[in-house]
Amino acid sequence: MGLTCPKYEHRLISPNGDDPNPIRILSHVAISDMSGPKSDVVITDFISNPDLEREILRDVAHVRVLNATREDELAGRIETADAIIPYHYIVISALTLNRLCNCSVIARGGVGFDNVDVARARELGIPVCNVPDYGTEDVADAAVGMAVSMIRGVAFLNSRLRASRGPWSPSQAAPLQRIRGSVFAIVGLGRIGTAAALRAKALGMDVCFYDPCKPDGYAKALGIRRVESLEETLGQAFALSIHCPLTDETRHLIDAEAIALMPEGSYLVNTARGAIVDTSAIPDAVASGRLAGAGIDVFEWEQLKEDDPLIVAWRDPDHPAHHRVLLTPHSAFYSEQSLTDLRTSTAETCRRALLGQPLRNIVNPPAFSGP
Repeated sequence: MGLTCPKYEHRLISPNGDDPNPIRILSHVAISDMSGPKSDVVITDFISNPDLEREILRDVAHVRVLNATREDELAGRIETADAIIPYHYIVISALTLNRLCNCSVIARGGVGFDNVDVARARELGIPVCNVPDYGTEDVADAAVGMAVSMIRGVAFLNSRLRASRGPWSPSQAAPLQRIRGSVFAIVGLGRIGTAAALRAKALGMDVCFYDPCKPDGYAKALGIRRVESLEETLGQAFALSIHCPLTDETRHLIDAEAIALMPEGSYLVNTARGAIVDTSAIPDAVASGRLAGAGIDVFEWEQLKEDDPLIVAWRDPDHPAHHRVLLTPHSAFYSEQSLTDLRTSTAETCRRALLGQPLRNIVNPPAFSGP
């Protein structure tokens, strides 16, 4: 059983003001007088200097940073928080959620929310909100940029020539293919997938997508092709870019068997969630020539694991992956502008919750039960 706090109550919110058919969402209304002591907002990880958050919340809350890297480091430091901002270095499991007694919102600093037990939070009456739009352009730019860098041989030739491998000639990258007309296949046509599709289309690529959850109409609106199965998508993907969320169904969706369905000499890019791709399959796929390259921004782990098979191959000068794999440290989202957008959005979500205002981007709303 979770703790309950009389400080908060739930209410029905009509998203359109006087809409006669409001939807039931979790909106915590502070019963206590807001002129009393300030609330407590906790940033669990990633952010060390919360000046921006303190500026946005200065009249309603104190802001604390924990700089945690593991969930067990939260114990004794988070239980009385009125709002929590977790990023991606730690997990917020039922173990932590069950200890919360004042929490009015968990404002996830990012798009994905697989590191928060949203089902348990729902049971406890704690809304979890994400920030679905902050890094759309940046991640799409990174994904398409990785693909183009590999397809045109830029990354490969730079790596080889710096290491004094092969002649000072484009011949060692042969055969390179023209980008125009090649198939750029997307798994997951959400906001970022759509932005990536528009960028690849602008390059003249033949863009297709697989997303069984997407309603009809988007292919025509964007001028791209819809593919009905993952297998068909893989079979034509000169470049495969992953943009779906991590769920039980998508975990290791792209594994050795899936990669084997891709054309010889194709490219794989993942800027979504690390566990969607079984990265241990990439070294062999590169060595065999099935993959001509891979660009990986996300792993199943956040902190570097030196013994990860892909890391080992990537660092080995004698392994083909050394020159054909691009790795970045979960940085595709990052620009100074996107980071400001992200931090502003999470702080404003906390502010709305603490002031009893309707929340947006709730990822764990309770089931509709009528007005």
